[in-house]
Amino acid sequence: MRHPRTTILLTALLGLAACTRPADDTAAKSKSESASPAVATVNGKPISSEFFDEFLTAATGQPAAQATAEQKSQMLDQLLNMSVAAQQAETEGLANDPKVKARLELLRLQVLAEAASEKFMKAHPSTEAEIKAEYDTQVAAMPKEYRARHILAASKETAESAIRELKAGGDFAKLAEKESTDEASAAKGGDLDWFRLDHMVKPFSDAVRGLDKGQMTEQPVQSEFGWHVIRLEDVRSPAAPAFDEVKERVDTIVQRKKLQAHFEELRKTANVQKNI
Repeated sequence: MRHPRTTILLTALLGLAACTRPADDTAAKSKSESASPAVATVNGKPISSEFFDEFLTAATGQPAAQATAEQKSQMLDQLLNMSVAAQQAETEGLANDPKVKARLELLRLQVLAEAASEKFMKAHPSTEAEIKAEYDTQVAAMPKEYRARHILAASKETAESAIRELKAGGDFAKLAEKESTDEASAAKGGDLDWFRLDHMVKPFSDAVRGLDKGQMTEQPVQSEFGWHVIRLEDVRSPAAPAFDEVKERVDTIVQRKKLQAHFEELRKTANVQKNI
């Protein structure tokens, strides 16, 4: 599962902290040297090629092997600057600052949690059936689209007068064109075209939600724009994108839900105590 660049960068920064420990940390230094060859050293402390590749991936958003020679040179210079800055911070004792220690621990937790997540997902990849089921769920949850006409009046009395005229057999489109203060829709007989309820102000959307197809509001509906007389013309379900077009995005949702369920199970078996 691919992680955002910022997440990878944090991972790289945490690794940098490990690579810039004091010189007497000989065990860590020996381990770093044996893991992979150094691309550079800063005051005798090596920066391994493995670590540099991680940093390069974080900085460029692409596999290290795809980086150009120019990118590698620029990123190495940046990493060297970070290394000397980190060593200076160590010398000045900043690693013992409570806030710095908390941030380093947070990065450590993040890296370990991501590693655990990746391991879990490799062992529990999404199946085609799971992705298709989630796709169907998402499609079913897509908000409906509504088409309505309205007459917008400056006062409640004007809106009530319009309702009486319509109940007496008046033509909604003609009355909207004549009386509505919403010039854009009035030119179309009050037609608002297709819209989602969450795109409308709440009083208007609440009124539309309570109407049946062809039904008109019995009382004027007040919003921040004025007083509305509304008639619901039609309702439809929006066209869903083809499964193959959104399969990868749906897979991401499936993975997220699996991880969430996995973490919740882990918490059930953990001794967790909240103090705030």
